[in-house]
Amino acid sequence: MSNETQVVAVVLCCAAALLAAATAGFRMLRTERREHAPPTADTGARPPASTDSEAAAGPLDPASSTLWRMRTTVRDEPGSLAALCTVLAHQRVDILSLQTHPLAEGTVDEFLLRAPEELTSGALAGLVAGAGGADTWIERADTHDLVDAPTRILGLATRTALDAAELPLALRQLLGRCTIRSLPAKAAAASGDTPVEGGFDDTVLRLRTPEGGVIAVERPYLPFTPTEFARARALVELDTRLGPRVPNGEDVLTLPEGNDITVRRADSGDLAPSRAMHERCSQATLARRYHGPVADADRYLTHLLSPRHGRTLAAQTASGRIVALGHLLWDGDETEVALLVEDDWQRRGIGAELLGRLVAMAIEAGCSSVYAVTQSANTGMVAAMRGLGLPLDYQIEEGTLVITARLDAVPAASLLPYANELPYAYEDGYERAEQH
Repeated sequence: MSNETQVVAVVLCCAAALLAAATAGFRMLRTERREHAPPTADTGARPPASTDSEAAAGPLDPASSTLWRMRTTVRDEPGSLAALCTVLAHQRVDILSLQTHPLAEGTVDEFLLRAPEELTSGALAGLVAGAGGADTWIERADTHDLVDAPTRILGLATRTALDAAELPLALRQLLGRCTIRSLPAKAAAASGDTPVEGGFDDTVLRLRTPEGGVIAVERPYLPFTPTEFARARALVELDTRLGPRVPNGEDVLTLPEGNDITVRRADSGDLAPSRAMHERCSQATLARRYHGPVADADRYLTHLLSPRHGRTLAAQTASGRIVALGHLLWDGDETEVALLVEDDWQRRGIGAELLGRLVAMAIEAGCSSVYAVTQSANTGMVAAMRGLGLPLDYQIEEGTLVITARLDAVPAASLLPYANELPYAYEDGYERAEQH
């Protein structure tokens, strides 16, 4: 069996597991709908007739309605879901999708609703409580939530299969607003509270990684369900079976002075040439990048080049020497960008090129902002962030400067990190500033 065939087989097996977890709730939903169907004509009973006002109202206009995501817990007994749906229908609330998450006691029902715009979240929660719903959670939804769960999960599985760095993002998109942290094997062993297969406790979910570490997911505002844990574990299993991987694409760019550089994704396999670049960098350049003892710079690379913690771009010469690194780091629920350019290759626009591509990757990943931590005297990094043309926030304390770029001002485009064409917003980056 060829390597390509093996990869396809692994993806199909893990996708099947994901789909099983995703559709379990739908199977239970179909069963419950049959149990709560209106009486047939043989019983002599009839469903209540709709009023003239309800019949005249017709379907909701998307322009004058609101999308809501809602979870509520109902009793696991016949009629409980039907009672809730009836109350929503009387208020002209359209149920666009519904999943069920069975628990030991009761069932968590997850809805995507379209409601009249005058119906507030508080009023909606009151209706649900009156129909028997408990522990109700409601937030605004958008058009992206209209994609059905199995389709969305298959898309996340595909992205994870192509790129190991996608796993934290896939988990975040699967589980909603949450904080994801990756614990190395030593820290996970010291905690000793995570079984081999992982587990969850209300608002904290823990998943074992193949190297012995733990991915911890925290969602304080909404407890996890067994269904969500099964989906997350299937994604981690897919990542484990496929092993280390990064996309193989690369771009060859010509600098103003005529030299060619190649921009590509980097990972832990680039540790040796990255350390060699450290040896060619001055102490001042390393200090500006790492904000700590220069002697620890090599140790940082192991973390930075791991796809568990983000994505890395490398710029290398025609001879294969790495002369610059750009990092996009998943920092809990925030995203950090960082640059290091070898002294002899500064002031050539390489840093601006890497930064532009990192921001494009962050936008494609759905990040709302990115931040850079530097020194107030690092005019090159400041100029590079300003050159993005994005709204910036500055915070400075004791010589440390944190610059945050808000990405919600830019339409999210699906841009590969090594697209053949440069994002036009960054094409003039070569003339802008030095990068460190």
